[in-house]
Amino acid sequence: MDYEIKHHNKFRYIEEGEGETLLLLHGLFGALSNFKDLIEYFRLHYKVVVPMLPLFELDILHTTVGGLGKFVNKFIEARGYNQVHLLGNSLGGHVALIHVLKYPEKIKSLILTGSSGLFENGMGDSYPKRGDYEYIRKKTEMTFFDPETASKELVDEVYEIVNNRIKAIKIIALAKSAIRNNLGEELNQIKNPTLLIWGNNDTITPPFVAREFNRLIPFSELYFIDKCGHAPMMEVPYEFNTILHKFLKNLNEPATVR
Repeated sequence: MDYEIKHHNKFRYIEEGEGETLLLLHGLFGALSNFKDLIEYFRLHYKVVVPMLPLFELDILHTTVGGLGKFVNKFIEARGYNQVHLLGNSLGGHVALIHVLKYPEKIKSLILTGSSGLFENGMGDSYPKRGDYEYIRKKTEMTFFDPETASKELVDEVYEIVNNRIKAIKIIALAKSAIRNNLGEELNQIKNPTLLIWGNNDTITPPFVAREFNRLIPFSELYFIDKCGHAPMMEVPYEFNTILHKFLKNLNEPATVR
């Protein structure tokens, strides 16, 4: 399904559905297609918002996870969103963490899946190999437990990015920024209810990373999904949406007195 790309000042985004705001942040090679199944499901229950993160538009000095965090804050302020359920995958999770650490008051809950911020395996020392389609295909397939999930369209998108010199430089800058920006000593400050949904076969942010997030974030709960890699919302959308919807519904249910 194609969605209308809306514009507000310098921001480009999609906004589907009504209700509480569920705001989605994509990763380093992310696109709207990453969230297709999630958007289709939750637009019936929430206002689903996906801003186009300016991965390649920021000047090189601000092409950092911190720079993206500032962008997200300006976007939320410009749109007047409040009580946001903030979800991030991979680098998007890292950006969500930076945002909630600085501006927790507008965030009702935090959802992380395959998030960086503690540890992540990159594309390797030789990345990016420009012009080597097979290399890019294999590296893209590593994102998933089932390599068939890496469609030709997805591989082509990644291939186009790494073969654009300016985009490749920005990708490297963001990847290095994510590695430098380790949040281990700050995560205990997060008081927002937090959901961690992780692929049990994630090789980029392996399961031990999820367990460490769970240990360090006070009000967090962790769910693993078997036969699933770094992008559960793409690879196992039914399981992902079921876990997320239950978590969100529980937030709105009054606590029972025992």
